[in-house]
Amino acid sequence: MSRLHCGVDFGTTNSTVGLCAPGCDPFLIPVEGGEVTIPSALFFSLEDGSVHFGRSAVHEYMDGAEGRFMRALKSILGTSLIKETTQIGRNRVTFQALIGWFLRHLRGRLEAQNEDAPEHVVLGRPVFFIDGDEQADRAAQDQLEAAARAEGFKHVEFQFEPVAAALHFERTLNAEALALVVDIGGGTSDFSVLRLSPARSGASDRRNDILSTSGVHVGGTDFDRQLNIARVMPEMGLGSNTKDGKRRLPVWYFNDMATWHKINQLYTAKTIYDIQSLQREAAEPEKLERYLHLLEHRSGHRLAAQVEKAKIELTDASAAIIRLKEHGLSLEVPVTREAFETASAELVVKIGAAIDDALLGAGVGVEAIQTVILTGGGALVPQVRIAATSRFPDAHIAQADQFGSVGLGLAVEAARRFV
Repeated sequence: MSRLHCGVDFGTTNSTVGLCAPGCDPFLIPVEGGEVTIPSALFFSLEDGSVHFGRSAVHEYMDGAEGRFMRALKSILGTSLIKETTQIGRNRVTFQALIGWFLRHLRGRLEAQNEDAPEHVVLGRPVFFIDGDEQADRAAQDQLEAAARAEGFKHVEFQFEPVAAALHFERTLNAEALALVVDIGGGTSDFSVLRLSPARSGASDRRNDILSTSGVHVGGTDFDRQLNIARVMPEMGLGSNTKDGKRRLPVWYFNDMATWHKINQLYTAKTIYDIQSLQREAAEPEKLERYLHLLEHRSGHRLAAQVEKAKIELTDASAAIIRLKEHGLSLEVPVTREAFETASAELVVKIGAAIDDALLGAGVGVEAIQTVILTGGGALVPQVRIAATSRFPDAHIAQADQFGSVGLGLAVEAARRFV
């Protein structure tokens, strides 16, 4: 049997592990029960000290278990937060170590699947971890590589995530095509113009076929954030005035409560004290009482999950309701697709501009694109799909496996590089 080679897609929202032997079809291994995808989430129980990953982590948190919930850790790579620590039980742990714990879990699933677990891996990476900062972007890749090496991967290489998605799709083609890959992930959106060809699919070096890449730090969690800020945070006090009408309440508390990877940083005695002080000054103190509930019951991620759920519902429905019902808090906020699209319009503009950059970088016009490959959960958002496809009326629109195509393509890439 040919040796298997490994690709790991550590995503902001979901992760996969792919294996591939040279010249064979790639496949994803089960990483949580029988599932080949796992939410990129961890839960640290304060009740028994156990650590939960993926759906189990989400279930523990949503079920109200006492502990710390962490998600969207990939968004911290390259930022100042990566070296900071957070309280886990009696210990303080760096965010880079938390990323390592999740990669260790993925490697454990790999070892369970294959006793001769590969020590070489191709990791996926966005075109830009950090927009407009090459030094921070390089630091983000270095941090992810260091975390992978610490967990047993001795040889680590990288491939752009949209390129990986295209490499998997290329296996279905019977003729050469110029393709635009649109990869809307949880934290970033990446775009690549590639020359795909069955005749070239087995080549070990495809750099000349990658005509351009572009990206922007906009992803699915940003759409959640904008919906949260526009429709839910006003119910918590965002936009409220003080009693004397002379000023608005500070906005950063509400912005951070709507941002997945910043929510945990709000769960401090100081933040509770600050909000209690603002409540005494506020013209609408009952709204800040709801915010206090989120702090005191560590309910921020539960609220964010309900916002994400409503966003997904708006893919097919014209209206949805954001609901959070707990002891001491009953919240129902109606939202329409129109309101959601208004709230996230700037994000769509940034995505459109990045697509234009990819075309400009490749030196081609819209008429040259024969295939548009959509991947990533964010590509299901109607306004994103329209922005990505409407300018290519003659192109074939291909919907790739929204969560698995990158991991499969990374495995294909690993089989080429490490043969």
